[in-house]
Amino acid sequence: MDYEVLVQAYEKLEATTKRLEKTSILSDLLKKTDRKDLSMGCYLLQGLVFPKWDERKLGMSSMLILKTLQRATGTLKAKIENIWRKEGDLGKVAEILIKENKQQTLIQKKLTIEKVFETLQKLASLEGQGTVGRKVSLVAGLLTQANPKEAKFIVKTVLQELRVGTAEGTMRDAIVWAFLYKDIDYDRQANQLSAKREEYERKITCVQSAYDITSDFSKVAQIARESGEEGLKEIRLEIGKPFKVMLYQKAQDISDAFKTVGRPAAIEFKYDGIRLQIEKKKDKVILFTRRLEDVTRQFPDVVEAVNKSVKADEAILDAEAVGYDQKKGKYLPFQFISQRIKRKYNIEDMARKFPVEVNVFDIIYYNGKSLLSEKFENRRSILRKIINEKEKSIVLAKQLVTTDEKKAAAFYKKALMAGNEGIMFKKLDAAYRPGSRVGYGVKLKEISEEVDVVVVAAEWGEGKRSAWLSSFTVACKDGDKYSPIGKVSTGIKEKTEGVTYEKMTKLLKKQITSQKGKVVAINPEVVIEVGYEEIQKSPTYASGFALRFPRVLRLRQDKAPKEAITLEEIKTLFAKQKK
Repeated sequence: MDYEVLVQAYEKLEATTKRLEKTSILSDLLKKTDRKDLSMGCYLLQGLVFPKWDERKLGMSSMLILKTLQRATGTLKAKIENIWRKEGDLGKVAEILIKENKQQTLIQKKLTIEKVFETLQKLASLEGQGTVGRKVSLVAGLLTQANPKEAKFIVKTVLQELRVGTAEGTMRDAIVWAFLYKDIDYDRQANQLSAKREEYERKITCVQSAYDITSDFSKVAQIARESGEEGLKEIRLEIGKPFKVMLYQKAQDISDAFKTVGRPAAIEFKYDGIRLQIEKKKDKVILFTRRLEDVTRQFPDVVEAVNKSVKADEAILDAEAVGYDQKKGKYLPFQFISQRIKRKYNIEDMARKFPVEVNVFDIIYYNGKSLLSEKFENRRSILRKIINEKEKSIVLAKQLVTTDEKKAAAFYKKALMAGNEGIMFKKLDAAYRPGSRVGYGVKLKEISEEVDVVVVAAEWGEGKRSAWLSSFTVACKDGDKYSPIGKVSTGIKEKTEGVTYEKMTKLLKKQITSQKGKVVAINPEVVIEVGYEEIQKSPTYASGFALRFPRVLRLRQDKAPKEAITLEEIKTLFAKQKK
């Protein structure tokens, strides 16, 4: 397939905010993509050239793209920088320069999806002396062959700034429309969908389940096309390829928790640490976060503990790595160990400074067998058999099985006294459902006014803070979009530890999508935990609500934007305030 066909789809996706229309555009493209290009096309539609969990990086910064544009067009650096300042988007800069480039020949061999995909993949494999020059040459080669629109999207893909609205839910639905529900009736003018609801929802669930296990829409699309629903149901866990861990809803209180999961229930400590998916094959151990980041290198102590204490040739464990104070023996809050996630140097020193205890609470795969359908109490029994517990290294999550609310309350108090967030209630006969917030378990946390929100805009500071972003518009998840719910600046510090203006600015600068005066729009990627006094109704923000006296508590780099609080949850919290 010509790359130009994909670019035309990008432009259509950019031009609409309607989810159903985006789904229609994607499904039309998927249907006409031939078999050999389908996998590559699915990745490129998401702005990727590797699966999300693959740790290989293209390694091209904005400054390298600037050099690439110089080489591809022969334009002076100063001119490129001037256009960049005006447009604020290097993709748009590439489009302008290629359009006006006098060196471009009239007759060109068309770029194909395969050519673009394979060239971009090569960027990640280059290393050693001269790497920068070779990367610049490869991308410049693509740009000299590209038309202006193609150049725009090549640059945006290289910089991981595609942003055409291909969210997970939209990709999922497009696969259903393209390959599983052939008689879909979508009225584009009215933006209405007509389908047999029960059958449609079954197919949506089927694709979602397949994606939750593989974390790879490319693989899901290929199987859906070749083998339909039956093929998707045959997808199995693979060690080394992470899945979406099971998530839990909140309970109002102990009574509500028992009502959801039944009696007796397995009650466990809810730890304030890093959720880890631990994958073991012989003596090879791979660690993934809940965001599917490979953090094996950052946690050599965890790898060693697993190899020493887990008696299994093959296993996939669900666990929480919790920091602890070596002198006091008490658990530490998440922010103390969160800095280990992104660490690339002095790793051993960080491991000594911020040691962790691995608390294992589930097993999903054991010696060649998937345990997804196994009862939770049986999975726990397997854990007891295969893990040699060692305090402050690797242990089973503290657990109480009971029907008694008083015993549950005492266990809750014990969890809080130990420095934990709260407790979990789990259904003893429940299966494991990747990615889902089903009624198999709930979490109960200490009553406090705090929410996880996404930063969607910010404002440059004044005076000594002029180099920093210092006021942040935060939003809740509202369907496929994020609706603002207030501004926050309190709780951020200048030079001390914790959430600093410098740290926030560094994280957010690369997510800036546009600027008007001192206000910048931010791609919704950074999640922060915000405390507040109460939720108020407000016409000021698109959500219809505002947080009163908000303050930043901590960064949540372990959480994806889609895990932010939803508008429905905000409405529920608001209603509870009035009782």
